Amino acid sequence: MVILAAGKSTRMQGSNKLLANIEGVAMIRGVAKAALSSKVDEVIVVVGWEEEKIRTALAGLDCRITVNQDYEQGQSTSVRAGLTKINPSTRAVLILPGDVAKIDSNSINMVIDKYDHGGGPIVIAGHKGRSGHPILLDKQFFPEIQRVNEETFGLKAIVKKHPHEICLIETGSPNVLKDVDTAKDLEELR
Repeated sequence: MVILAAGKSTRMQGSNKLLANIEGVAMIRGVAKAALSSKVDEVIVVVGWEEEKIRTALAGLDCRITVNQDYEQGQSTSVRAGLTKINPSTRAVLILPGDVAKIDSNSINMVIDKYDHGGGPIVIAGHKGRSGHPILLDKQFFPEIQRVNEETFGLKAIVKKHPHEICLIETGSPNVLKDVDTAKDLEELR
């Protein structure tokens, strides 16, 4: 799994949302712990802005950290940076923004299980028919992932290009839909 944690939290007026306290831990730590307690083989966290603070928040967790030097150019650069660090034998990659604060290992496992049992080459966590996070992409899409950019809206371009290869798995959890972009989002989450 690649967790995206490099952005500048621009809509949070200068504070790093990934360091916000959610139920006693920094948001990024809670997200990483959910990933680590799931069936994923490895967890790679892509950092950039406030790299040292994110590293400190993740201290002691069994995840690999990679730095995206180009993080100011958008989330797509973090997706590409994370993909270059995955194990070469990986069959598929899960991408998860670090601000999906209440993600749980069960929802992640449901995505993996659906993929493992013929769900298709793109599996997306959902709730009540709406797409959420994480998104799993089979290795056949790795070359396309390496070409994503902000102008084509990142991974959305791949999803849009391959609508018949998508399986939306109902997780039963609204948390797969909730990311934190603003101070208001953070307050509602708390």
